Amino acid sequence: MELQLQIKMNEGLFLRNPELSDLGKKIIKHSIIMIHKDGFEALTFKKLAKDIGTTEAGIYRYFENKHLLLTYIISWYWSWIEFQILFQTNNIKNPKVRLKKVIKILASEVEDDETISHVNESLLHQIVISEGSKVYLTKKVGEDNKHQFFKPYKDLCGVISDLILECNSAYKYPRSLATTIIEMAHFQNFFMKNLPSLTDFGNSKEESKITAFLSDLVFSSID
Repeated sequence: MELQLQIKMNEGLFLRNPELSDLGKKIIKHSIIMIHKDGFEALTFKKLAKDIGTTEAGIYRYFENKHLLLTYIISWYWSWIEFQILFQTNNIKNPKVRLKKVIKILASEVEDDETISHVNESLLHQIVISEGSKVYLTKKVGEDNKHQFFKPYKDLCGVISDLILECNSAYKYPRSLATTIIEMAHFQNFFMKNLPSLTDFGNSKEESKITAFLSDLVFSSID
């Protein structure tokens, strides 16, 4: 029997749940492809509708604007990554070994989940790296926060910070370190591929070296 992950999303992000219809799933699938190809700024609902073969009004029945669509797919990714971390570390007893595994997951390319056909996780991972900060670097960040749009990201940081405290219960900055791990993994990946002089990995282009760097940074701090 094949089990499919069901992620419950904040209902404030959409007007109609895209997971419950073929058109909604196409909106998610094609928006990921288009944002990855041309960038978030180039995306319009008119272009998205043409790509899918529907009407612009049809897109607006699901999402009020493209910012909420971006927030939706980014939030979905954080929940999916949290699930992957919990699943892949479930049988590891040693907290330091678990934390090293978490760092590797965050610093590595992701594999597509074949049970979720309307989401290309590897493309979405690249969108999170290059476009993810646009979700909260807005004038409406306070309002969006009140609506708990960033809860999946906060939940993921909570999981990592709890694991840091398992490694060293006296460590003073577990949440700050947790967000640093996530953001640094993405920044270093982006710099490595696009601005190589800002990293020590520009020549090799090896993600394993980002993992080694982050592990050194984290365990030098908590040990």
